Amino acid sequence: MHIDLNCDMGESFGRYTLGDDAAMLDVVTSANVACGLHAGDPTVMQATVALAARKGVAVGAHPGYPDLQGFGRRAMALTPAEIEATVLYQIGALAGFARAAGVPLVHVKPHGALYNVAARDAAVAEAIARAVVAFDAALIVVTLPGSTLLHVAQAAGLRVACEGFADRAYHEDGSLVPRSEPGAVIHDPAQATARAIRMVTRGEVEAITGKVVPLHIDTLCIHGDTPGAVAIAAALRAALEAESVVIAPLG
Repeated sequence: MHIDLNCDMGESFGRYTLGDDAAMLDVVTSANVACGLHAGDPTVMQATVALAARKGVAVGAHPGYPDLQGFGRRAMALTPAEIEATVLYQIGALAGFARAAGVPLVHVKPHGALYNVAARDAAVAEAIARAVVAFDAALIVVTLPGSTLLHVAQAAGLRVACEGFADRAYHEDGSLVPRSEPGAVIHDPAQATARAIRMVTRGEVEAITGKVVPLHIDTLCIHGDTPGAVAIAAALRAALEAESVVIAPLG
């Protein structure tokens, strides 16, 4: 049994630092690097990709809505053409740094509100898929199991990796509970670890209502901006390996 551990990173900006990317890169196998519009800047992008390359961690683009102040967690009323151009712009920017570091770009994972909107909105999902195909149809799209983006990306001939979140609550339909709602984020490391093991080894998760929901995943996200994220990630990885799960990057 294999699973990829991914982390959203490269989200610092200028003088402001968010997350311990260097330590997290010792634990995870894939890095979703912010592309400068919801977080990150060219210097941070370059440094994050270079460090991931040195540590043998797969690099992916993490494009979001152009909303630095809202950290990309607010939906924006962009047209499909604007979304396509915005996503293509971000993939291209990060790919430049990957090329300079001598590593391939492996995947694309939309960030925050863009990720959640694409999970249910066909027009947004199709815009993202068009951007990925236009840049490189060999890239893997990371999204929620059963999401609209999954089906749209597959229809476009793209490979898809289904993602699980150990520290987020789920609705019964497999969607994430919005962060604005009580109980949406799970802060207890032991609970997050137990949920991760259940997702990976049993292919299921307990929804916020208590109902058990099938959830088959290829990659597991660990949020780098969560307090104590590195310790949680290390404990989670150790627990998975104790269950004979092989931790390996996408692709």
